[in-house]
This record gives sequence, structure tokens and C-alpha cells, in this order.
Amino acid sequence: MMVFLPIALPIMIIGVVANVAQTGKVLTAEPLKPKLEKINPISGFKRMFSMKALVDLIKNLIIVSIVGYVGYSFVKDNYYSIINYSSFKVDAIIIEVSGLIINIFSKVSMVLIAIGIIDYVYQRFQFNKDLKMTKQEVKEEFKQQEGDPQIKSKIRQKQRDMAMKRMMHAVPDATVVITNPTHIAIAVKYDEKSGKAPIVVAKGSDNIAIKIKEIAMENKVPIIENKPLARLMFSKVELDEEVPYDMYQAVAEILVLVMNLKK
Repeated sequence: MMVFLPIALPIMIIGVVANVAQTGKVLTAEPLKPKLEKINPISGFKRMFSMKALVDLIKNLIIVSIVGYVGYSFVKDNYYSIINYSSFKVDAIIIEVSGLIINIFSKVSMVLIAIGIIDYVYQRFQFNKDLKMTKQEVKEEFKQQEGDPQIKSKIRQKQRDMAMKRMMHAVPDATVVITNPTHIAIAVKYDEKSGKAPIVVAKGSDNIAIKIKEIAMENKVPIIENKPLARLMFSKVELDEEVPYDMYQAVAEILVLVMNLKK
């Protein structure tokens, strides 16, 4: 048995090193710690019959089988030479055994390198596949936490529609509609009794502007053309905001004009 030790030992060492290199495992006491899930039969069956465990089992069986076959073939081919080592001198035995070790190392290493390359390709494929699944899981979790984007889009659209209706309902109560005159319409309401600044109750461009003017005409709300002021208010004043101080003079002149028209 001692004669075969120099051959068997390298095979064992190469097998262990190759397995560690492929799996990236390190020596740790973590597996020895007592854990309840380890004695859970359901968890145990899941680990035993998972796809990853099955692939690892097949891979390890292939490695053991191939390395074992290479070692067996090598020993078989060199059997009589190894038996005759007992009659050699020590120096000759060392030289012969060294040659055998180098030979078996080379053969086993080439086999394990080939297996390692195949395993690396598979691991990369599996990693990319798992990554895609992880992205999908993140999307599903986002849907559960934040809601379906399509549903949220419909909700936002409904909110915009409701805001539009509310804005259009405010046009009949406006004091004046300022236009540019075709593309922009700003409905302004001013209450003398409140003592507050005029408020923009409706604003819009293109089709919305046309709708605001139509409602204004139906309800006899004055429409005044002032291109610079209409554009400035459209870009600077938000809905339901008071007219800012720097626009007071221009808006006041229009309000005075409207009041004179009513008289």
C-alpha cells in the first residue's frame, strides 16, 4: 500500500484543490453550528432535491469518476514498474516516483481544467439566469409595494380629468379671460370685497384654451387680448395662485377696463 501512496495522494490533493477552486468554498466552522432548519425535514428535502444540489451532485460524480478512471488507468499501465520499485535503490526509487507523480499530476490537472472550464461556462449561464429572475422578482415586489404602473397611470389620468373638470367649472365665475389670443387663455377671478389679489382659476393652451374661451363666451365672461401678459402668466402663475406683485399693474388695468365695460 505504501508503494501506491505517492500516486493516490496527488490525486486526492488535486481533487480537493480543484473542488475548492470551482466552488469557492472556504474552511469554516459555520456548518457545525446548530440550526433548527437543519433538522427540519421539509427544508432538508428541498436542499436534497433542488436543481443546484442535483447539478453539484452530478458534477462531483463526474469529477470523481474521471479522476478515478485516470488514476486507475495510470496505476494499471504502470503496475509492474511500481511493483519492481522494491528492488531499486533509494535514489532510483525517488527518481521513478517523482516521474510518476509529475505524470499523474499532468493528466489529472488537464482533466480537471477541462471540467473547470465547462463548469465555469455553466455557472456563468446559471448566474445570468438567476439575475434575470431576480430583476423580475424586484419588479413584482415593486408592483406589490407601489402598485401596478398601469393602474397608477390610470389613476393619474383620472385625477387630471377631475382637475380639468373642476377648472372648467370655475371659468363661469371668472372676472376676465386674458388671451394671446388663440393659443393661450388665462381665467382670472377678482373679488373686490375680499381685498385679496386676483386669482388664476383656469389656464390652458391650444384645445384647452379654446374650451376656456367657449365657456367664457357662453357665460358672458369678458375676453381681453394681451399677448405679453397672457404668455407671462401662463409660464409664471400656477392654477389657484394669486397674481404676483410684478403683474399687478397690467392685470389691474385689464380689471378696470372690464369694470368699465360692465357699467
